[in-house]
Amino acid sequence: MQFESKYHFSFENLIVYQKAIVFGEQIDKLVKTFPKDEMFRLSSQFSRAADAIPANISEGSASTDPNFNRYLKMAWDSSHECVTWNTKAYLRKYITMEEFEANRELLTEIGKMISSLRKKLTS
Repeated sequence: MQFESKYHFSFENLIVYQKAIVFGEQIDKLVKTFPKDEMFRLSSQFSRAADAIPANISEGSASTDPNFNRYLKMAWDSSHECVTWNTKAYLRKYITMEEFEANRELLTEIGKMISSLRKKLTS
């Protein structure tokens, strides 16, 4: 993913960060199709959790390895929270099986990447 900016931050090079940004944008677009009565319930929870993944990656990236690992754990936790909201959205028939599976696929990939990065930091 490329940003049109002359300023660059090193965490933007992390593929896991790039994928998490894309996931957050996909979820933002998706929840806008949910019923209005979900605005302060499922929609906001799903969006918040999706946005927390890259936010925690970026926030912890400039810190010490142990502290970055702690932030990566929070990003991993948020990715798992998204699994729940994704399931709720599917069960409430707000998303299709294809959207459900696509979200799960990306969350699985992001989760594995976070776990690998955490292991690298502790080795």
